[in-house]
Amino acid sequence: MALKQVSSNKCFEGFQKVFEHDSAELKCKMKFGIYLPPKAETGKCPVLYWLSGLTCTEQNFITKAGFHQAAAELGLIVVAPDTSPRGCNIEGEDESWDFGTGAGFYVDATEDPWKTNYRMYSYIKDELPKLINANFPTDPERMSVFGHSMGGHGALILALKNPGKYKSVSAFAPICNPIQCQWGKKALGGYLGSDVSKWEAYDATQLVKSYPDSHLDILIDQGKDDQFLSAGQLLPDNFIAACTERKIPVVFRLQQAGYDHSYFFIATFINDHIRHHAKYLNA
Repeated sequence: MALKQVSSNKCFEGFQKVFEHDSAELKCKMKFGIYLPPKAETGKCPVLYWLSGLTCTEQNFITKAGFHQAAAELGLIVVAPDTSPRGCNIEGEDESWDFGTGAGFYVDATEDPWKTNYRMYSYIKDELPKLINANFPTDPERMSVFGHSMGGHGALILALKNPGKYKSVSAFAPICNPIQCQWGKKALGGYLGSDVSKWEAYDATQLVKSYPDSHLDILIDQGKDDQFLSAGQLLPDNFIAACTERKIPVVFRLQQAGYDHSYFFIATFINDHIRHHAKYLNA
């Protein structure tokens, strides 16, 4: 599959690049950011996938998170895809910020008119890794995933639905129990229809209840002054309770007053997450 380079910038002796490609899964052009650490010039590196939140593109993480120095030192390729298909000309896809464009929710839609293009789950799980592994010096056996908000939800469900595929998982302020919050009800109802039992396949709190073993070390950071935490959109307590019941190890860090839902919060703790993943990816 042909890749078109959109940009390339040297950063901590590696390169932050953006590429565009035609996605077979999403049936549109897609962009992704990829950071190639210095080590990628001489050998294969593990890959860490970052999933962004509502309204984001591939740009938010690569320009705001400040992850490059740690990724360079630890020899990690970091891939940041877009959050939804773009320009599919579906009626209503640009009407709201929390559904449609920029809000793919990392599910495979089953409802018209979304089901043809809105297949972000399969794109992230299958198509994108195949593309990355075919075009860059990766070790396909060493892959991890993390994300923020809607992308934290995406990271958790990918790890929980695919035991053994990812070496580690972490999240910043993830949407932990989407079947119980307004964002989730809107997105899952729109993409998957009115049968709530179908939503459960994309809900981390539901998925962890049937996760087959405890070999998954989960790290979650949550800001205490996150406006979406207090609005009941994230519901981490429900997820922690389910993990505790199933004896799935989860480190949940409620960061002190003042930390919110922004990239300033992410940038503060990003190095902890990069190191968390490197521990497993470089083992």
